[in-house]
Amino acid sequence: MELIGYILSVFIGISLGLIGGGGSILTVPLLVYIFQIEASIATAYSLFIVGISSAVGSLVYFKEKLVNMKAAVIFGIPSIIAVFVTRMYILPIVPNELFSIADYVVTKNRLLMLMFALLMLAASRSMIKKSSNNSEQSNDAIQLNYLLIFMQGAIEGTLTGFVGAGGGFIIIPALVILSKLPMKEAIGTSLVIIAIKSLIGFWGASFHTATDWPFIVRIAMFALIGIVIGTSISKKIDGTKLKPAFGWFVLVMGIYIIIKETVLN
Repeated sequence: MELIGYILSVFIGISLGLIGGGGSILTVPLLVYIFQIEASIATAYSLFIVGISSAVGSLVYFKEKLVNMKAAVIFGIPSIIAVFVTRMYILPIVPNELFSIADYVVTKNRLLMLMFALLMLAASRSMIKKSSNNSEQSNDAIQLNYLLIFMQGAIEGTLTGFVGAGGGFIIIPALVILSKLPMKEAIGTSLVIIAIKSLIGFWGASFHTATDWPFIVRIAMFALIGIVIGTSISKKIDGTKLKPAFGWFVLVMGIYIIIKETVLN
């Protein structure tokens, strides 16, 4: 199972390098179901693995000048603050057992996995549906939308703190729709935001979680191999064409997690 897990870790990087997101969608279920790691610890480890992978992936976009730093700052600052506060102060005080319905006990780990599954369902929808970015706005309207970017950054950062997901499929649509960035520039900017906030979120989580450094470094190394593969493939294949297929996979995985954490437990 460990060998399978390390092989699957490569696909974390391939997803990030090819379509600019989806790394954490694979990371958390991989850590929980293949490596048998507690969900609360897995979400922390996911922040490190996805953060390192995104940082390396963003270097290519920096080189090609496809990173909008203004949008990264406006979206990134509230997102970074929210993910740090959530991992450092909010998540540690959540009790291990929240409530029970008959014989079904809702624990913190189970709640995290159910929240993650719902995120997967939302992400799958954005991947499956065809993107439509035909509307145009004036410069004044675009400036006003930065308030929405700021607010969405805070909400997305809180969600990232809880479930350990980088949120590329939330960030990219926000950057494309609210600030009118071209898709490739939105992907590059998203990777920078994901890298910074994920690593800071992991730092906040590290105060409460003992870290198995050899293990997460190994996973990160396999993910980095995937980044190289994904970036190379992206030059030959349009990643947007693969998004719907990946979206259906994410949808099935999300439904599976919900069934496993409710019916099968």
